[in-house]
Amino acid sequence: MFVLVNLKTYPCDPVAVAEAVRDVNENTDARLAVAPQAAHLERVAETGAETWAQHVDPIEHGSNTGHTLAESVADAGAAGTLINHSEQRLKLADIDGSVQAAERAGLETVVCANNPAQIGAVAALGPDAVAVEPPELIGTGTPVSQADPDVVEDAVDAAESVDDSVSVLCGAGISTGDDVVAAGDLGSEGVLLASGVAKADDPTAALEDLVDPL
Repeated sequence: MFVLVNLKTYPCDPVAVAEAVRDVNENTDARLAVAPQAAHLERVAETGAETWAQHVDPIEHGSNTGHTLAESVADAGAAGTLINHSEQRLKLADIDGSVQAAERAGLETVVCANNPAQIGAVAALGPDAVAVEPPELIGTGTPVSQADPDVVEDAVDAAESVDDSVSVLCGAGISTGDDVVAAGDLGSEGVLLASGVAKADDPTAALEDLVDPL
């Protein structure tokens, strides 16, 4: 089970969360990673935690002021990147370009989508994984794996019908170990979460709660 903690722009200490991710990862069979803001990538990667970017742009080296270059993300120590998160939506052609840019830089990719139909469309672009995240549940603490299990199952079916090598993750409202177990029971190979760890008083305890039932 892959647990990817997205720190978004929450006012947490990214290094402290990364250290918690690293330490808990050493004592579980789950795979844990953290996605800080771009400015914090190198500092977070230096902790030894598996580090992901929150976004890369569909660009190459050149005149692209203000964009995030996949090669720069990789140079900072990132192992992968999210693409098309609900809070950073892209057109399908740009998703394709970002996936290609990430692959060029040697980054693993998780492409997000709002529903099973979109999951099928982005799975066709050849990412390593896709993640279904109904936007109405993001940040609510109401887990998609329990509130709307059909969405997860349908997303798994949609991805498999296009390319069965693409892993399926789910996100939105994931905050407890029971949520993670429910996601796995529905066919998900991982979860995306944010506030449940990023806003926790004790990130280590929050992470341990997530992975203990696995």
